Amino acid sequence: MPTEQMMQKYIGRFAPSPTGPLHMGSLVAAMASYLDAKAHDGLWLLRMEDLDFDRNVKGADQHIINSLYRCGMIWDGDIHWQSQRQHLYEAALQVLGDKRYPCACSRKEIADSRLRLGETASQIYPGICRHGLTAGKIARAWRLRVPDQIYRFKDRLAGMQEQNLATEVGDFVLKRADGFWAYQLAVVVDDAAQGITHVVRGADLIDSTARQIYLQELLGSPTPSYLHVPVVTNADGEKLSKQTGALAFDRGDNDLLHEALMPAAQFLRLNLSLTFDDIPRFWSTAIQAWKVKMASLESP
Repeated sequence: MPTEQMMQKYIGRFAPSPTGPLHMGSLVAAMASYLDAKAHDGLWLLRMEDLDFDRNVKGADQHIINSLYRCGMIWDGDIHWQSQRQHLYEAALQVLGDKRYPCACSRKEIADSRLRLGETASQIYPGICRHGLTAGKIARAWRLRVPDQIYRFKDRLAGMQEQNLATEVGDFVLKRADGFWAYQLAVVVDDAAQGITHVVRGADLIDSTARQIYLQELLGSPTPSYLHVPVVTNADGEKLSKQTGALAFDRGDNDLLHEALMPAAQFLRLNLSLTFDDIPRFWSTAIQAWKVKMASLESP
């Protein structure tokens, strides 16, 4: 008898930040999420995570849209821009009630506090404002109280994962001192609002998952299934990104099939032995190869 989860319609998404054109690393993440959605006969949504206004590049969102279209990755429904959904994040912040608290700390104050505690390498917020603001201090950001509790989840590729939010993360930011909404809150609110059932993204985000599961718990939102794929690195072993000088894979007139799609599929270790003449044939073969790959990974 089919379970409720088996009967639920698969809804996946790709959520790039328009801080520049897509590079090979982002193409790999897009391809994995697209293949997984199509392998499940599901929906694949496109969401622009454009809340980091200082880093957004004018026209980058349209370049991303055009590149996906040229690659044959056609999304379902309307494209959503996070910048147009800020009222949802504000509503979620209010729902969190006393689990959230104002924080007046600057980066220097946090660093100084770590030094006093002998934790020069620690990235964990030391809880300076957890029990209230010091007299004369003005709130700069909003943080979330985290429990001293281990959160576990099973990644479809990496297997069982666990993280103690208190000892490994600390109280994290929901709204930044510059007024911008933090990624952790926005992504949880949007995934719930869009009915996302499966999240497929880069392994650099696996560390965020426990925080997002905790937020889902507090907001009464369902927890999606997670799959984190390996990230593409450069010659120095650094994650390929705009910050490390990654170039756009779509230059407007290049052969996307052989210069971008095939290398991305090879990075994902798809067994594609055919020579492809067109993009539609590539996708039909790649979807079947993804099914075979995931069936072998997820079998007992």
